[in-house]
Amino acid sequence: MTIGTILQQDGCHGGEAVKRSTRAAHAVVTLDRTSMASRMVCFLVALAAVFVDARPRAAATPCEFDNVDRIVAVGDVHGAYDRFVEILRVAGIVDRNGRWSGGRTHLVQLGDVLDRGSDSRKALDLLARLEREASSAGGRVHSLIGNHEAMRMLGNYQYVTPGEYAAFATRESDELRKTFVESAAPADRERLLGEMPLGMIEMIRAFGPQGQYGERLRTLNAVVKINGILFLHGGISPTTASLSCTAINDTVRRELSADLEKTRAAPLTSMVGREDGPLWYRGLALEPDSFASEIDGILAAQQARALVVAHTPTHQVTVRFAGKVFLIDTGMQAGYVPDGRASALEIRGGVFTAIYRDSRGVVAGGLLSSARGAPPPLAHALRATPFGLAAAAAPSADGPPSPSALRRSAPAAQRSGAGPRPH
Repeated sequence: MTIGTILQQDGCHGGEAVKRSTRAAHAVVTLDRTSMASRMVCFLVALAAVFVDARPRAAATPCEFDNVDRIVAVGDVHGAYDRFVEILRVAGIVDRNGRWSGGRTHLVQLGDVLDRGSDSRKALDLLARLEREASSAGGRVHSLIGNHEAMRMLGNYQYVTPGEYAAFATRESDELRKTFVESAAPADRERLLGEMPLGMIEMIRAFGPQGQYGERLRTLNAVVKINGILFLHGGISPTTASLSCTAINDTVRRELSADLEKTRAAPLTSMVGREDGPLWYRGLALEPDSFASEIDGILAAQQARALVVAHTPTHQVTVRFAGKVFLIDTGMQAGYVPDGRASALEIRGGVFTAIYRDSRGVVAGGLLSSARGAPPPLAHALRATPFGLAAAAAPSADGPPSPSALRRSAPAAQRSGAGPRPH
């Protein structure tokens, strides 16, 4: 089957004004097939179905683990490879050569390795290698899926940076791009050639269902439970609390593989795209303190004692709801959160310790740290909301504003659910 045939079957054949509204990953995009940019989107989506390898898929991994002596969790990386390696070294996960030194530790990376930063491919490769090295040492690496991994697999490249495309470029990229552009209408070829960076075709191929990275990502879990603690990117909402980690993971894997086209057609009804799903839910970070009873219900339904999540940036590892929720995305990618930093959360013997490049402090269990070396107070608690990066509310004399204060600071239309959703 030729690329042109696939494009026609996808409703992308030139000259026909076909408007299709999709809301993949909470971004409403109306595709007018007669526009140059929209035809480019059609071409790119088709690529994922054309350039694939024919390798068998790996088996799904289990999602419940007990009797683990030490856990280290790390939030969003977003291509910040150097900071990622640095915090792994500080946390005793890798040595100065970047090799596994964590022994029997379980490392949990909570997703969003991709987008916003140039070195996401290097971070993915590092995690894959550490997974093998940890297994040999009696440890384990849990790489979880975030909403940006799902976006990439669904064909949403809105937040891919030039460096991420360049990481896939080879000596053959220019010729491959020229060959591909020849499938477009003659009048569009020169412009399309300028809008497709070298490496784009190879990147899309690599994240296809059987591509080098797409194949592996589709076997990963969205949630794991270790020693009764749930780890996931966004969070467990009241509407998904009744689902076991196995049920959630099986659904996410199916929606990104066997049911990929169904998911693309109606993302907001899917587990990977819905706002209260495990990859997108922000309620654990943004709901007011009065949400505590809901947290208790979620934990009871999950037979868990705490949740560790990322997705919503904070300035430091933040504990909510009496030590039942831990927020660990502290803005590792400086290009996205300029005043952010890398961090890790260590869990050992019931003690939760926040680890930074130059300090560490106990945040729950044991003797709470308030001496030198503890993380500084927040300038503001949360930089991101379900409506994008918003101006932060001013801190009070007692410290950072509460999530409820930040919700009140959002425009009324956003609080009511109107307006665009961010990625």
